[in-house]
Amino acid sequence: MVKKIAIAIAAVLGVAVVVILGLASTKPDVMVIERSTVIKASPEKLFAKVNNLHSWIEWSPYEALDPKVKRTFSGPEAGKGAVYAWDGNNDVGAGTMEITEITEPSNIKIDLRFLKPFKGDNKVNFSFVPVSEPAANATEANATEANATAANATKVSWTMSGESPFMCKVMQVFCNVDDMCGKDFEKGLAKLKTLAEG
Repeated sequence: MVKKIAIAIAAVLGVAVVVILGLASTKPDVMVIERSTVIKASPEKLFAKVNNLHSWIEWSPYEALDPKVKRTFSGPEAGKGAVYAWDGNNDVGAGTMEITEITEPSNIKIDLRFLKPFKGDNKVNFSFVPVSEPAANATEANATEANATAANATKVSWTMSGESPFMCKVMQVFCNVDDMCGKDFEKGLAKLKTLAEG
């Protein structure tokens, strides 16, 4: 009887593994996560907050996860070649960020390398696009006037992309990576907005 139960359990587990691996194989080979927000500040002001890696302490959503995280900066303080390395608890892990390309004040490209709790290489991109926001009391009657006197604002987009090895695909069967990381991006952009508009 015990032997039959053990065989049945093994069979169920075997089917479950096959189903999980099958679902994992349907996940995309490349992961792309993107979030955007509009901030009432100039592209120049926002570009400076992201281009200087020392400033990330003020707005990055990951800084609060480990107040004792060890930070190391190297290279120039800002711009191409600036490097920020961290080593913290299980929530933040360890890794490095390096600014690889800038187009002032519209774009910043970063190489993001995770060392733990898992290894991974990702490309991060921040774009800053000027937009116009109508005045809060604008109506259809004064829309033209409102647009003429629109406040300066910037659409900030934070994008991360990278290859998804098979183990990452297996993880995606159980959790929505876009939702998890996307929420962090949203928190960071909200902090950046408060910082820039305050």
